Amino acid sequence: MVRKVHLSFLLLLCLALVGPQLGCGGPNMEAREADGGKNGGEKEEEDSSIPVEVAVLSEGFIEAVLKFSTNLEAERQVSVLSESARRVERLLVEEGDRVRKGQVLLRLQDDEQKTTLDKVDSELRKVEREYERQKRLHEQGFLSEEDFSNATYQIEQLKFRQVEARRDLSYTAVRAPIGGTVTRRDVSLGDFVTHNQPLFEVVDFDSIVARVFVPEKDLVFLHEGQLARLSAPSLGGADHSGKVERLAPVVDPQTGTVKVTVAISDKSGLRPGLYVDVELVTAAHETALLVPKRALVYDEEQIFVYRMKGNDRVERVLLRPLLEDKTFVEPVAGFSPGDRVVVAGQAGLKDGAQVRVVASSAGSESPSEVSDPEASR
Repeated sequence: MVRKVHLSFLLLLCLALVGPQLGCGGPNMEAREADGGKNGGEKEEEDSSIPVEVAVLSEGFIEAVLKFSTNLEAERQVSVLSESARRVERLLVEEGDRVRKGQVLLRLQDDEQKTTLDKVDSELRKVEREYERQKRLHEQGFLSEEDFSNATYQIEQLKFRQVEARRDLSYTAVRAPIGGTVTRRDVSLGDFVTHNQPLFEVVDFDSIVARVFVPEKDLVFLHEGQLARLSAPSLGGADHSGKVERLAPVVDPQTGTVKVTVAISDKSGLRPGLYVDVELVTAAHETALLVPKRALVYDEEQIFVYRMKGNDRVERVLLRPLLEDKTFVEPVAGFSPGDRVVVAGQAGLKDGAQVRVVASSAGSESPSEVSDPEASR
């Protein structure tokens, strides 16, 4: 019993001597805590800066356009109809042929019309000779006024019949009402055609235009003579220059749009019905300050940009757009070439926030196609 008590006493004594060296309150631990707290504070201070990517603003070209798609149309395009019910005797043109105004496209049987005209001409010559004799008798007083009036009336009626006979004969020669290209032939040699039956379609390719329908809110950006560009995807997308030729004087109340007719300068390769993309250039600036759209931060109806203020701080700057395209915005004022704006990492920034620039790029990338110009209002 006494031996067990002595052993317990010795164990407690050893713990009392060794404990301070192993416990939390030892001097080494206090030193480590002090040192650890200092290093941790430095790390926390370093992590407080936000990594961002910036772009340097520069000047370049920018333009605003309105974009549409449509099919080309020919303003001078006519259907040639038959004006006589006869059989086709001669077919003189084929699809793809270019024709002049008044050129004969086909001939119908005309023997009956020729015979009728010959009869009228013969009868008219006879009556004219009789008329000259009666005229002399009337002048000499041997013919009453009533008889002379009847002779005059008869010759007038025959002249009317002669005009009708010539017109009927002319209808057997079907002529092109305009100059252009025969785009469709609806009749064959030997066919019997009826009155007003479609025979040909003639299109003047020089009259090809593009018609687009512009929302009424964009009407303020348009005027006659305005620059336009057209491209046909099926032809490789090469640009064709044009201009606004006409603006409709009314707004369609059902669609809220205005019809705009675009004349095309170079029509090579273009055909009626071809699908094209149309751009109406509403404004263009050669030396505009270009702010990348990647830098824009939207706050309800306002647009902001975070601009570097010094080397490690940013300021929140209101941006009012003047022009914009797919990639850039030209501000009204408040920015200068060489300004650095945040283009990545701005989501959590606040005015005056501390940042750390991890990447920098030039802001002079080539502007691409232009988008809606509403910002230029």
